[in-house]
Amino acid sequence: MRNFIEAVTNRRTIYNIDNNVTVAPETIISTIEQLTQEVPSSFNNQSARVVVLFGKHHDKVWNIVMETLRKLVPLENFPATEAKVNGFAAGYGTVLYFDDTAVTNEYAEKFSAYSENFPIWANQSNGMLQFAIWTALSDLGLGVNLQHYNPIIDNEVKAVFNIPDSWKLITQMPFGNPLEQPAEKEKILIDERVKIFR
Repeated sequence: MRNFIEAVTNRRTIYNIDNNVTVAPETIISTIEQLTQEVPSSFNNQSARVVVLFGKHHDKVWNIVMETLRKLVPLENFPATEAKVNGFAAGYGTVLYFDDTAVTNEYAEKFSAYSENFPIWANQSNGMLQFAIWTALSDLGLGVNLQHYNPIIDNEVKAVFNIPDSWKLITQMPFGNPLEQPAEKEKILIDERVKIFR
């Protein structure tokens, strides 16, 4: 139990990463696959989908982000945007998280009394998966952060990577060799967040 708490405590957002990773890609892949199998979902519907990108495929997704933003961000503001996206592109790989809405909608129809909750539950399950993979990759010594360039990149990502129409992109997770230590985070008193009744 202590190892789990330590792993959760040590999981932090690392923006400054590069591709000088010593962790074998097979280890990264097997970790992601196992957690995708084990993280719970509502009614065990397993609607979460994951795409793992390495090498030129990782480069492609950040090129999509860059060129999409180039059309949207004012020219005078673009250098800061470009530097930020280049930071993600400098990493070793990217995990894309999706929800298969065909599955989510099927369960909403099957259990109509709870139909409006299934998209909410799908997001909750996907969030658990993101957190589990983020924590595990951090525990492997990788620097990880979480980005949200959807929906502006959705159509092109689906076309380039042959993603089914029913898969809804939720978030992007670049990872790589960490080049910085996370800054200290201010935390409010735990008594303000947790109430105990004995």
